[in-house]
Amino acid sequence: MAEVAAAGGAGPDVNTTGNPTEMAMAYLQDEKTDGDIPDINLGDLDLTTDEFILDEVDIHIQANLEDDLVKEALKTGVDLRQYSKQVESELQRIEQASIKDYIKESQNIALLHNQITACDSILERMEGMLSGFQCDLSSISSEIQTLQQQSVSMNVRLKNRQAVRSHLSQLVDELVVPGAMISTILDSPVTEQGFLEQLHELNNKINFAKELSFRETLACSDIQDIVDRLKLKAVSKIREFILQKIYSFRKPMTNYQIPQNTLLKYRFFYQFLLANERTVAKEIRDEYVDTMSKIYYSYFKSYSGRLLKVQYEEVADKDDLMGVEDTAKKGFFSKPSLKSRNTIFTVGQRGAILSPAELEGPILVPHTAQRGDSRYPYETLFRSQHYALLDNGCREFLFLSDFFMVTGNSALDLFNSIMGKTLSMFLKSMSTYVSDCYDSIAVFLCIHIILRFRAITVKRTIPALDKYWEAVLELLWPRFELILEMNINSIRNTDPQKLGVLDTRPHYITRRYAEFSSAIVSINQTFTNEKTHTLLGQLQVEVENFVLKMAAEFPSRRDQLIFLINNYDMMLSVLMERAADDSKEVEGFQQLLLARTQEFIEEILSPPFGGMIAFVKEAEALMEKGQLDRLKNDEARITQLIRGFSSSWKQSVEAMSQDVMRSFTNFKNGTSIIQGALTQLIQYYHGFHKVLNQPSFRSLAVRSELINLHHLMVEVKKHKPNF
Repeated sequence: MAEVAAAGGAGPDVNTTGNPTEMAMAYLQDEKTDGDIPDINLGDLDLTTDEFILDEVDIHIQANLEDDLVKEALKTGVDLRQYSKQVESELQRIEQASIKDYIKESQNIALLHNQITACDSILERMEGMLSGFQCDLSSISSEIQTLQQQSVSMNVRLKNRQAVRSHLSQLVDELVVPGAMISTILDSPVTEQGFLEQLHELNNKINFAKELSFRETLACSDIQDIVDRLKLKAVSKIREFILQKIYSFRKPMTNYQIPQNTLLKYRFFYQFLLANERTVAKEIRDEYVDTMSKIYYSYFKSYSGRLLKVQYEEVADKDDLMGVEDTAKKGFFSKPSLKSRNTIFTVGQRGAILSPAELEGPILVPHTAQRGDSRYPYETLFRSQHYALLDNGCREFLFLSDFFMVTGNSALDLFNSIMGKTLSMFLKSMSTYVSDCYDSIAVFLCIHIILRFRAITVKRTIPALDKYWEAVLELLWPRFELILEMNINSIRNTDPQKLGVLDTRPHYITRRYAEFSSAIVSINQTFTNEKTHTLLGQLQVEVENFVLKMAAEFPSRRDQLIFLINNYDMMLSVLMERAADDSKEVEGFQQLLLARTQEFIEEILSPPFGGMIAFVKEAEALMEKGQLDRLKNDEARITQLIRGFSSSWKQSVEAMSQDVMRSFTNFKNGTSIIQGALTQLIQYYHGFHKVLNQPSFRSLAVRSELINLHHLMVEVKKHKPNF
């Protein structure tokens, strides 16, 4: 054991590669046995040194005395020497047991040591290998960087070469004139699709050659000659083709829209000429303008002349005015007047021309109308003529804009150069007609036809005819206003004494006005015009004055009122058939009719019931002033009124009803007047009752003879006429 202890004193660093028992003993020298006995640290006290200090000894003693085991030992009174020996023997026993355990496991410990040594050698070899790998990777990384730089450089060179190749390839393709193009341009008809495709290619080569010539490219001179010759050949063939189509317009009975559509299919031909041979393009354009100008002028002149042959032979003249009497005589050499002057002022079915179906319907065919012996008013011919102009003008403007590639003012100028002669002919013809026209409804319908056609061109965004529409309106509006002013003056200057026998029925002049005013108002509702309203207002004032002048010719106020009511009612009825209920004319005559009707009711109630009405009005006036007692002494008057009403009211009402129905031509109006009169009578009788119920008259015995108001109302209803 002493040898083992001595060997163990060498510590764990001793290399014991021999006996396993000796190796175990060497490892055991470092082990410390853990026990329950505390480690009393006295090693820090060095009793042999000169630096011993009693105070330090006291501190260590005091610290050890704080230990729990020491405290317990001191408390139980254990002998420390004996206890120390016991502890030492215990430590020796444990040490021996530990040595035996390590000796027992010595084989395993030696094996573990050998394995660790082997692992160290393996790890050492691996470290060498990894170091070699690291050196290899460093060299590979530098090679990759070199390859990457070379790749970037090659990529740049490749892109540069591709860009150069692309430009050179395009340049060569543009410069080369293929044989297919030459043969197609020289030999193929211009109507073939292949010719059109090769013409596009040729145009591109011409433009490219021009671009290269500006850059002074030498290769351009190699192809310039052949390109120029192909261009001349293409221009020659295109010129011949287009002129042939234009000349075909001139053939009689040719529908020029068909060759126009053909030209639109080959609109690129003119674009090619305009870009490469402007003189030929101008020649074609001038030839087209000259040809189409003559065609349109000839067509519309012939069509307008034929249309005038199917116009009504009977037209209004300067004597066919609203205020002219029907019995007026004309001179020996004057043409016969219209069979019925009233037709001049009646719109009838003429207003249907403004409906969408009629307005944009097929145009008239003059020879067909002549075969059927049909005749038409001027506005129908005007509509047909101008719808043909609208249709052809819009189509022509679109063709010019598309084929000749013009816009804005250039397109308008080109259109006017073609259609200007025709439009001037229209305006001249219209000016001649309008200067001798006295049919105001025809002129007004023509105005509204133009307004609607102008709206159609605006909707189609065709500005070509805008100035023409304005010129036509400048002709028609002044004429319409002049005719209207002539009619106003004719009514203003009418002498009632020259109009024949007086009659309470509606006058023919007021009927003319009613028909005319309703026609103008109904036509003017869509496109309102303030000047028209002003002129109609002046005409209405003159008609009202005329009616009052005519009424003044009757000797009695009753006949005057009958005449006024009949005329106001007739005018109102005619106006309400066409004009809106809230129009100025309708409202004006409604107020006049109501006022005269109320006056007439008072007039017809006065003969049979005038005494009672006068008494009621007088009594009500005194009641308001509180002076009703002033009538207290009129008992005899009151008695006469009560008994007279009771005995005669039925006969009076019956006679009044019959008289009213005989006086008014409109039974509906007569019925409403009778109803108003009976209602007014009941109101007066109710007022009579109310006056007699006052304290001043309650003592009158005759009050018992008053007819019960409810009974009177029931009886009055029996006299109400029903139609």
